[in-house]
Amino acid sequence: MSGFRRGARLGIDVGKARVGVAKSDPDGLLATPVETVPRDDASVARIAALAEEHSAFELYVGLPLNLRGEDTPSTQDAREFAAALAAATGLGVRLVDERLSTVSAHAALRGSGRSQRSSRSIVDQVAAVVLLQQALDVEKSTGRPPGIPVPQEPA
Repeated sequence: MSGFRRGARLGIDVGKARVGVAKSDPDGLLATPVETVPRDDASVARIAALAEEHSAFELYVGLPLNLRGEDTPSTQDAREFAAALAAATGLGVRLVDERLSTVSAHAALRGSGRSQRSSRSIVDQVAAVVLLQQALDVEKSTGRPPGIPVPQEPA
């Protein structure tokens, strides 16, 4: 496990209506759901508060690319949200490929016997768990931080 940086992280699945948030333990063993934050003017502040509450040193924001790895209409939204988080928290924020996280989340929930409708409130959290777990696994296997760092804008 050389190269793995110790410390809690948050995984963030940005949607148009809701933002799913997951956290990891400091050893990066397990990603667990935290909460679904309504997408509004207070979302960034709420996630900044969660980052502080869970002593996160880094945030991973899912970057929704299409299956060919190209931008989608949601990609720019995720980039802007990530930049706002970087400015609000002063923490490292990294954009990680989340191509399959929502699909995996729906599949996992279906596998657990939940209907699409009853899953709606937690699917964002589960997608955040999936993207965070993938990011942790990438760092453990490569020894390098996953994704692309979001530049810190001067205040």
